[in-house]
Amino acid sequence: MEKQLDPMKDDLPLMANTSHMLVKHYTLDLDVDFKSQIIEGIIVFFFETGSRYRKNSSTDEEGCQSQFDETCKIRASEPCHIPVTDLSACSSTMEYNDFAVCGKGEKDTSDKNGNHSNGEQASGIPSSKNCCDIENHGSTDFLLVLDCCDLSVLKVEEVDVAAVADTEKFARSAKLTDASEELGNLRNQIVHELVTLPADRWKEQLYYYTRCSQAPGCGELLFTTGTWSLEIRKLGIRTPRDFPHAIRIWYKTKPEGRSVTWTTDQSGRPCVYTMGSPINNRALFPCQEPPVALSTWQATVRTAARFVVLMSGENSAEPVQLQEGILSWYYYVTMPMPASTFTIAIGCWEEVKQQPFTADVQTNSDFSLPFSQADLRWHEERCGHVEYPCRFQNPAARLQTVIPYRVFAPWCLMENCKELVLQLIPQCLSAAYTTLGTHPFSRLDVLIVPSNFSSLGMASPHIIFLSQSVLPGGQHLCGARLCHEIAHAWFGLAIGARDWTEEWISEGFATYLEDIFWARAQQLSHDEVKGQQELKALLRWRRLRDEVQNSEEELQVLRPNKENTGEVSESGASVVKHGLKAEKIFLQVHYLKGYFLLRSLARAIGEASYLASLRKFVHKFHGQLVLSQDFLYMLLEDIPEQKESGLTVESIFQNWLDTSGMPKPLLEEGETWKECQLVQQVSGEVTKWIQTNQRIRKSSKKKRKQDEVIFQKLLPDQLVLLLESLLEKKTLCPRTLQCLEKTYKLREQDAEVRHRWCELIVKHKYVPGYGDVEKFLREDQAMGVYLYGELMVNEDAKQQELAYKCFAAAQEHMDVSSAKVVAEMLF
Repeated sequence: MEKQLDPMKDDLPLMANTSHMLVKHYTLDLDVDFKSQIIEGIIVFFFETGSRYRKNSSTDEEGCQSQFDETCKIRASEPCHIPVTDLSACSSTMEYNDFAVCGKGEKDTSDKNGNHSNGEQASGIPSSKNCCDIENHGSTDFLLVLDCCDLSVLKVEEVDVAAVADTEKFARSAKLTDASEELGNLRNQIVHELVTLPADRWKEQLYYYTRCSQAPGCGELLFTTGTWSLEIRKLGIRTPRDFPHAIRIWYKTKPEGRSVTWTTDQSGRPCVYTMGSPINNRALFPCQEPPVALSTWQATVRTAARFVVLMSGENSAEPVQLQEGILSWYYYVTMPMPASTFTIAIGCWEEVKQQPFTADVQTNSDFSLPFSQADLRWHEERCGHVEYPCRFQNPAARLQTVIPYRVFAPWCLMENCKELVLQLIPQCLSAAYTTLGTHPFSRLDVLIVPSNFSSLGMASPHIIFLSQSVLPGGQHLCGARLCHEIAHAWFGLAIGARDWTEEWISEGFATYLEDIFWARAQQLSHDEVKGQQELKALLRWRRLRDEVQNSEEELQVLRPNKENTGEVSESGASVVKHGLKAEKIFLQVHYLKGYFLLRSLARAIGEASYLASLRKFVHKFHGQLVLSQDFLYMLLEDIPEQKESGLTVESIFQNWLDTSGMPKPLLEEGETWKECQLVQQVSGEVTKWIQTNQRIRKSSKKKRKQDEVIFQKLLPDQLVLLLESLLEKKTLCPRTLQCLEKTYKLREQDAEVRHRWCELIVKHKYVPGYGDVEKFLREDQAMGVYLYGELMVNEDAKQQELAYKCFAAAQEHMDVSSAKVVAEMLF
């Protein structure tokens, strides 16, 4: 039975039965209408029989039948009959066991078992949940379950791939023994041969995917929709092996669907994009969400000519005019990836063009780290992933320091991007290549997304979303964030977590590598790198300490499923623990704990050896899904002496991954970074400001002229530490705050610095700074959520009025999770 979960509080269900049938390719054909805020289209799935039933075909039916019998015992209910007249009176959000009874004189369109064809669904009426009524049905049909939410499914049908010319060459090995099953077996054999074509025939494969997706239908399939799933069956088909392996679905998104957000960009023009929703893409298209469903895809998207369509495809699409005012865009990927990585952004984006005099990226000997002979040997080995056109086996790709890149933004931000983002990308890409080697993806688009984006950045294959918050205040925040997102190309995308609860594998690695990439991009000296990384470690330690003190313990565990991590049900379905908790997306504990674990391992092993191990791990596991132990066992096998010191996979689980709170090895480490020269410099400045504040307080009484104090120039991270330190002081008078802002020009600093400045304003009720807080809450929504809480906690009428005013202005376009968390603070 489909579990009814609170869509904002519980675990995220992954409903797809991937052990029975596994999608290998999606073909999407979509029309985007900004007026109705609906994406309408057709999606065609190409499946393989799932791993559980792929072998031992003689026992398929028996094994499959026992499992489905058990399913039907749970699902069996009274037959339901839905009238097709007076459709407006029927709710489209029927609960699991709801049913409608035909009224007098109304035609009953259900069959005798209470099952419904596409007619009722096309009219917006959900079908019965009674998919396999044992008492009435006699035999049990196989159910294909897809992840689906907030979609109007209109029609489902089998695709007659055998009707496509030349596909008979894919059916040479088909064993057609039963005349009644002949066509079904032939079609499934064609699909099997198509999805298993060797990598060097990828162009031919895409061509036939296109042809087959346009083939005629050969029979409608019964389907039902639930809160989280779409269930499909074919009468009389009892096993996954015999179920149609190519199906076509007509559907529409809903304006309130949570996978995309319809909003306006910073220039006031309409746009829509996938913003990294907790429910991933299931409200954009029906799919198999579990990460094991690695698939390729191709998509044709049509929309009004003024819009630019960007997607996570490996080609840079050129639009084709279909008719006046309508353009068509086509993207594809040949590297199998989880459906959650599919990304789209449609808006009036402008491409930020390269300056003709831009200098080449320098790669001098201080910046470069030559690869070892071991690195070269790894490239001679076969890859461990399923076959696809892999860049790690492409000699030209292995030498590509900087992949082709483009930058897009609303027109009002183009100058900022030209001066900053466009100049930083090649430096960051080159630094990443120097550290990890071959870029997993062939190109990169960077898009500055609307102000309602709830994060500083998000990486997908071939495209990175950046918040506008990284643009002000110089290179530091923008460069560091670019490096973080670029690191995800290796960790999070090319190598994915087999269990999504282990997000530290993605975020911990990206946070650790962000520092290394950014230091190399800036070509810092050894001492500068050491100082800046120790300062950064202290800031992160302080943030982690605050988070573990102010968040639920269960959200602090990096491996919440412990020894059961990676396990799924017999069908392949599972849940992502805490996946729908709204507050979880604002916690950084997975970033920070993961970073400190990797940092401690690097210190124990030595950075050069550690980075060599990372390159080996990348080469061994790219294109695959991993668990924590895959990395840890490989690392410790390479360094056997660590076992003698007590460093084992089990001890790492115990100290770092399986427990809440501050990891034991970190408890005292915060003190060690205080000896860093950059930190001591800040301590000296804090002392000056405390003394200045005391003198200002005294002078206000005695009206004595102040002696001028000379303050040192500070780096952005030093400014963050300075403001955090001053936040710990009980009182700062208004003149001190005024002097502080003027000294460091805080309103012109990056968002991390301005966030701490706003916290000081709120804490000390500094009314002249309330405009800065309002501006931050309006323009830096990726970072401002908890400022609302600060405004409320003081119980100051002016501050609370400011919070209500800002929320009222932003709420309509605010990210759903952000809006929910803020509303709980305010009301």
